[in-house]
Amino acid sequence: MSVETFTPDNLIASGYPIETQEETFLAGEVVERGHVLGRVTASGKIRVSKTANADGSEVPVEVAVVDIDASAGDVVGPAYKSGGFRTSELKLGTGHTAASIRAAFDGSAIILK
Repeated sequence: MSVETFTPDNLIASGYPIETQEETFLAGEVVERGHVLGRVTASGKIRVSKTANADGSEVPVEVAVVDIDASAGDVVGPAYKSGGFRTSELKLGTGHTAASIRAAFDGSAIILK
């Protein structure tokens, strides 16, 4: 039997309804809880959103629920599709700033504090 330990963090900022969904994380990705994620248009897979990506994933769409290691191949895991999050606790991919993330999530079910 394995035992897991929960360590609370400050990622969740409010009582705004939190919804998660299972996603396929793209092979080669190593994602930490709180990473801002984008969706690859051609495959629908999720990866860390970086402004230099040119596959659709440069646009933030979700937030990682847990650490995911897909370095050896695609991995299915949870992503937040809605909720209230502290911007200061999010992990941003290269090129993204608090302002670019706020703009991307404006009008979505991801609320930033």
